[in-house]
Amino acid sequence: MSSDERRAGVPPRWSVLLLGVVLGATGIPYAAEAAPAATKVTRAALDPALVAGRGADVAFLEQEAEHAATNGTVIGPDRTAYTLPAEASGRSAVTLDPGEWVEFTLPRAANAITVRYSIPDAPNGGGITAPLTVGTKHGTRTMTLTSQYSWLYNQYPFTDDPAADLLHPDWWITECQCVPAATTPAPVITKPFRPAHFYDEQRLLLGHTYRAGDKVRLTARSVPTTIDLLDSELVGRPKVDLRGVDPVLFGADPTGRRDSAPAIERAIAYARKVDRKVYLPPGVFQVNRHIVVDDVTIVGAGNWYTIIKGRQVALDVPAPDGSVHTGVGFYGRSAAAGGSRNVHLSGFAIQGDVRERIDTDQVNGVGGAMSDSTIDGLYIQHTKVGLWFDGPMSNTKVTNNVIVDQIADGLNFHTGVTNSLVRNNFIRNTGDDALAMWAEKTTNTGNTFDRNTVQSPTLANGIAIYGGRDTTVSNNLVADPVREGSALHAGTRFSAEPFTGFLRFTDNTTVRAGTFELNWRIGLGAIWFYSLQGSFDADIRVTGDHYLDSTYNAIMLVAEWGVKDLHSIDGIKFKDIRVDGTGTSVLSARAGGSASFENVDARNVGAVGVNNCGRFGFPATGSEFGLTDLGGNDGGWLAPFVPNTITCDDRPPVVAPPAPSKW
Repeated sequence: MSSDERRAGVPPRWSVLLLGVVLGATGIPYAAEAAPAATKVTRAALDPALVAGRGADVAFLEQEAEHAATNGTVIGPDRTAYTLPAEASGRSAVTLDPGEWVEFTLPRAANAITVRYSIPDAPNGGGITAPLTVGTKHGTRTMTLTSQYSWLYNQYPFTDDPAADLLHPDWWITECQCVPAATTPAPVITKPFRPAHFYDEQRLLLGHTYRAGDKVRLTARSVPTTIDLLDSELVGRPKVDLRGVDPVLFGADPTGRRDSAPAIERAIAYARKVDRKVYLPPGVFQVNRHIVVDDVTIVGAGNWYTIIKGRQVALDVPAPDGSVHTGVGFYGRSAAAGGSRNVHLSGFAIQGDVRERIDTDQVNGVGGAMSDSTIDGLYIQHTKVGLWFDGPMSNTKVTNNVIVDQIADGLNFHTGVTNSLVRNNFIRNTGDDALAMWAEKTTNTGNTFDRNTVQSPTLANGIAIYGGRDTTVSNNLVADPVREGSALHAGTRFSAEPFTGFLRFTDNTTVRAGTFELNWRIGLGAIWFYSLQGSFDADIRVTGDHYLDSTYNAIMLVAEWGVKDLHSIDGIKFKDIRVDGTGTSVLSARAGGSASFENVDARNVGAVGVNNCGRFGFPATGSEFGLTDLGGNDGGWLAPFVPNTITCDDRPPVVAPPAPSKW
């Protein structure tokens, strides 16, 4: 790989990696460059003071590679899809040629690390594995890195074959501004086409506690290697529940060599009979199918210690739900069978083996219907969706979980989920909406997403609401969406039931949000409302949000072109908003309707404050989208353009804003 390619974020796809790590070790040579006293600690690559009180309260500290000492090459910042910087936290990372290193200085005591990285794909796809050697004054350890769960290509639903032809040659694509199958001469499409989903992460218990000031050095030895960040954590001792029913006593194998699913099911049956919990002790337990749970509590020793790990298994005959594979997961009974109740899962990891997206497959970490239930303190990785609930179901709480490296969503409340809460979860590197409520066919009611952190969804949105009644999205932190979506979204789409009652977006922070929409060829807002299959006429209020360093607009209200004269987005109220940096406007209106603004303060705006195209009818009376100024809107972005001045610039130039700072 040339230095020009590396700086452009061009991802390598060949050879094998060997990566060395030195943790404050004596007797191991360091380069002459002096490391800083401490590597900067960030949250979503921001100064933590800018997001105080928002997002998940997590046990680990985040340190970005671009802030660490290195003799490698900092790539980015770059928000262009299909590049390594775009998918990195903070839109920047460090690429190491063989022999180069990046060195982190621990900010506090830690005995565990997480490394987010990207290594090359195999030449023909499918990924490679590579050892990561961890050397300390206490000896050496090995972590195995892999690209088997990353590197997707092509059009939705994607493939792991870099040489594949277009999956849908009859779809319009922006690369040629054409429908390839209907174009003569046929366009030449560069392969691999649209490479994406580059990153993965690995966790490692170090075996000893290292002090603040000790160093973590990552050194590439064979091929260029991109390091995004390091999370460090002080993990407590394994939890013990002597009264819990231990599946090992029923034949479960904590070494992971034998299938433990039948033994765990026997332990569950016995625990229900004697009214006790199931306790999963430390170990790796192989489970290659769904374990159906109902009226049971299952606790682990902690998600660093108890790991439920499975292989994806092809079914001889497709299941009634259309699945052609099965895999590890804890599932409530289906809603058609009455669903499950009183399920409580906590303190263990679920690690799957999903490497491609097949939408009919039920290969999620947690699924089915679970009412009056709790999911707490799980670590879910490499499943299709971390948690996918098909209602009707009610009163479920999903709290304090870490959900990473998913092929599709992080969590989805799908169909008839009511009075349920998702709070204090950390979600990174999803392949679709990180958190979603989808009111398909049966509405969702009374649900809340609160104090969650979402980082780097590679497709779609950080938090998306598709229809429903009385919905709250509050105190969340959403960063770095990559393509075909943005940070916060509400849409009348995907055959969802209408928005009714109220919808609240309250006290959320977004950073580096807004992506380039391939089909429309325009930039999306950090928060965007999209009218496709109906109008917005519920009580919708956006209050207290902070939109930081938005790539394009801070706020976008848009209708699909074919229905722009049929549907509208009416009466949305924006209040007490801060906008710090936009590539284009504060507001982009591309629909009929209206909105009001009160105490919406903006600075570092890249273009005209309001880009008001309305329905693109441009009548002499003004734009078809009306704006109401309720006062206190500082920064001069709004006042000249109310009530409905036409200020339409279909594709304004983008001006990179300065980094966010204290207001």
